[in-house]
Amino acid sequence: MQKKLLQGNVALAEAAVRAGCNCYFGYPITPQTEIMEYLAGRLPEVGGVFLQAESEIAAINMVYGAAGAGARVMTSSSGPGISLKAEGISYLAATELPCVIVNVMRAGPGLGGIQPSQADYLQATRSAGHGGYRCPVLAPSGAQEMADLTYLAFQLADQYRTPVFILADALVGQTKELVELPEFIKTLPAKPWATTGKTGRKRNVINSLYLDDNELENHNLQLLQKYEQIALSETRWEEQWCTDAQIIVVAFGFLARIAKEAVLLAREMGIKAGLFRPVTLWPFPAAALRQAVTSDRKVLVVEMNGGQMLEDVQLAVNKQVPVGFLGKVGGLPPEAREILGRIAKMAGEKIAQIS
Repeated sequence: MQKKLLQGNVALAEAAVRAGCNCYFGYPITPQTEIMEYLAGRLPEVGGVFLQAESEIAAINMVYGAAGAGARVMTSSSGPGISLKAEGISYLAATELPCVIVNVMRAGPGLGGIQPSQADYLQATRSAGHGGYRCPVLAPSGAQEMADLTYLAFQLADQYRTPVFILADALVGQTKELVELPEFIKTLPAKPWATTGKTGRKRNVINSLYLDDNELENHNLQLLQKYEQIALSETRWEEQWCTDAQIIVVAFGFLARIAKEAVLLAREMGIKAGLFRPVTLWPFPAAALRQAVTSDRKVLVVEMNGGQMLEDVQLAVNKQVPVGFLGKVGGLPPEAREILGRIAKMAGEKIAQIS
């Protein structure tokens, strides 16, 4: 298939259409607005529904209704908007309604700014709302993965009947790259549980209110079993040059690409460095990272926040190896040579060698 030069946000939006998304509800916020702009024209072309709601809260509840009726549905926003959607996301998780929720991150907290950031890691991986639910979180590193992981997100959402997050850096959303779009999905999965109208069958009930203690416990145990199955079957990661690495850099999203350049520069200097990139932030690939990091190695976590994924890495390695951290919180990513400097320092090399 011919590749097209597409902005990450547009690649995601077109992939959603090809994945069978037939309903979108959202409210504008930078840096994800291009998703809405594209779908406003594209979805009507394929017989779908696009609606700009009056607020983020309205949008997520429209997602709730459409998902309950069996639609393939998506919403998108940025950090402040996801906060407003949090209650609705909890309801979607509790009622096991599949949908895709896109967060193209901006710097926070509060309104913050529109600069690139990864400050919503904890918001996405620890659940944005109340009740202790979990949602799979996919972290694309470029425009191609904005398309590929969107396709996957709809598949996982229906397979496990759960909201699925796509957590993208603003850099990924705004960058234009060559993208090979997935084929249009031909057959959507059946949803016999959907509230499509009671005709000749037992009525379907979608509910998150359980006043009976035993009923609530059984429901929550069922959700926990599902999360265990997702963690067992859907953990994804990428690792490069980790086999002989003395320093393993852990980074996700677009930042992993900058870290990769630093790793290559380190290898040119004779420092054996490797890259470990979580593709799913929840479930976090803790076992794979633990296997990659043997006792004679060191780990460097690089993020565009004050150290959020750092907590998961520290838990994964369980204090068995030193863990360094390089974080940027002002909206600009570190340059490859800045990461290289930290790698060299951890390896005991003199910084002057790399300037």
